[in-house]
Amino acid sequence: MQFSLLTWSRQIVTFITVCAVFTTGVPVEKLRKAVPQWTTHNMSLWEDVILLSTDSNHQPLLMINKTGVYTAPDIEKMENETLKQFQILKANYTKYFYDINGTKSKEDSRASRAALPGFVDKALQLLNLNQVVGEVETSVMSKMSCTACKAGAGLLQHYIKHGKTRDDIVKITYQFCTSFKLQTPRVCEGITELFSGEVVYVLQRISIGPEEICSFVIGDACGDVYNPTHEWDVVFPPVPKPTPNEIKILKEPVPQFKVLHLSDTHFDPYYEEGTNADCNEPLCCRLTNGPAVSPQSRAGRWGDYRKCDTPKRTIDNMLQHIVSTHTDIDYIIWTGDLPAHDIWNQTKEENLSILKETVAQLLKMFPGIPIFPALGNHEAVPVNSFPPSSLINKPEFAIDWLYSELDTQWRRWLPGSVSRTIKRGAFYSVLVRPGFRIISLNMNYCNNKNWWLLMNSTDPVKELQWFIYELQNAEFNGEKVHVLGHIPPGHPDCLKVWSRNYYAIISRYESTITAQFFGHTHFDEFELFYDTQDLGRPVSIAYVGPSVTPYYDLNPGYRIYYVDGDREHSTRAVLDHETWVMNLKEANLYDYPIWQKLYSTQAAYSLPSLRPEDWDTFVNNLAEDQTLFDLYYKHYWKNSPTRPACDAECKKRMICDLRSGRSHDRKILCQEIESRIDAGSRISWSAWLYNGFTAS
Repeated sequence: MQFSLLTWSRQIVTFITVCAVFTTGVPVEKLRKAVPQWTTHNMSLWEDVILLSTDSNHQPLLMINKTGVYTAPDIEKMENETLKQFQILKANYTKYFYDINGTKSKEDSRASRAALPGFVDKALQLLNLNQVVGEVETSVMSKMSCTACKAGAGLLQHYIKHGKTRDDIVKITYQFCTSFKLQTPRVCEGITELFSGEVVYVLQRISIGPEEICSFVIGDACGDVYNPTHEWDVVFPPVPKPTPNEIKILKEPVPQFKVLHLSDTHFDPYYEEGTNADCNEPLCCRLTNGPAVSPQSRAGRWGDYRKCDTPKRTIDNMLQHIVSTHTDIDYIIWTGDLPAHDIWNQTKEENLSILKETVAQLLKMFPGIPIFPALGNHEAVPVNSFPPSSLINKPEFAIDWLYSELDTQWRRWLPGSVSRTIKRGAFYSVLVRPGFRIISLNMNYCNNKNWWLLMNSTDPVKELQWFIYELQNAEFNGEKVHVLGHIPPGHPDCLKVWSRNYYAIISRYESTITAQFFGHTHFDEFELFYDTQDLGRPVSIAYVGPSVTPYYDLNPGYRIYYVDGDREHSTRAVLDHETWVMNLKEANLYDYPIWQKLYSTQAAYSLPSLRPEDWDTFVNNLAEDQTLFDLYYKHYWKNSPTRPACDAECKKRMICDLRSGRSHDRKILCQEIESRIDAGSRISWSAWLYNGFTAS
């Protein structure tokens, strides 16, 4: 069927108008200008997203009238330690299979091992599992993590194939975890109990093997294994991309919105001053970790640089400081991760309690100020578990318990019209001011630690197709859009295929999307996006806000943005931003926390403005100006006194991260700038060898 663009857009407007009149009695404002013509289009593709998009455009939420590291290890030491681990693991490995299979002799044990896939037997003998655990925590993966992934996936598939039950696999996994001392027995028990059900469920229902699984989950470090079941592309409407207008540097002061960005609070209700902060578990500073064995290992009063999350008094102090210091905040963006890192010991009830408590506190501290939330990966139980409803048929795995409560809590600030998309997938679109929209995405559908996506990763719950629909309508209406989320799309935790599609969306709607905001990494950083047809032309910037939690080796922090405000032809771009931190060492030493501005971006980096091209120039300068890089590195770590040194390999990784708005594509996005860094530094053969064994 032939459609004109005008006809299609009028049908949409008519549909939304009818809904609005029958539900609110208030007609929706008509499109303000005519739109270009389409060629052909299949309307059936958009039926679901049209039904989801019932946003009340007539009532903006913001009522304002303003005028106003990773350091490369020593290669020889790493090799010696690894060889030592090989010998230890070989002994443990034999004992492990002897124990878990209930064999009576070494001959039985050898027979049991012989029944395993060959690469699993070999891989388990050649793993430095301590290195693997560290890489999983930092998301800086190497070939070692890839080998571990293949061994683990192959082992689980082997046992499933041979009829092992879920209970059998829980026992096997627990004994593996404790035998190799990957974690303490209680952490091993909690992890296996929480995660085994969904992992077994998924592995029973997929046909791909360890090579494909680990390439999908880990990305670059496991090679780019082609997997046709996880190759897909979103569909764009046949509307020509508008010619981008040059963004001019502002010469005169303009009205501005002052925006607070909070992320990754990771509130720990069980934090206890004076407990052991140097434990051997993923989270310390609790009574269960026992008392400190020395003054140096005592958990501080206001938090700790080690693996400890945020005590309540620190969050309270931060919010009180913000209220008294920033009295003119217009709205808040809140990019998720509320619970602590005790991922082996969480329940749905406790995570919901933390959600409710945090919402109540924000309502009390910021009455009348709009807050726009995004969902983190730690809100689920177990962590990272966000199954699309189409993939499961067992109620115990459903995510409705979380999305329904999010709908209740988030609508303290959001209109009722977003309820449908929040309950469907925890994403929404709202009009903030006339001509200015915020779209919040659930980035857990790009999370490669979300095992459910192994079953089907094709645009879960049609979120990206809905995203395109919202952006196209925003383009028709001349709106500017800010995008919120948790996991940055260029981060290694984001699936390559999802990130590639998202990158294409940002490139297509570069004239509409004027800023993006994420969290998750806990660091103070950003990501650049480039034109998919010209990777030398920057088109967008994603700001990655610092964490409130000090977990780990960090000072607590938050961001303030200054956004182009209400005026004719407002760009709604970020004009400047500040990072504020609390010096945790001094707060604990003097029992007096002081929050201070660490830096203002334009002044610190001598930027003419914060346009994508200015950030691109800044990134290029980082490669050649060591003083500038050192300053950025200080800010990246929020001026932590425990930050590690950064050598040439660390520098290459960090600068490449800034260029990588598209995940697992560093060879294309970073080759040129990495070559320039190499040319400016002397790299030994050992570091070159190390690079050969790690992700690009």
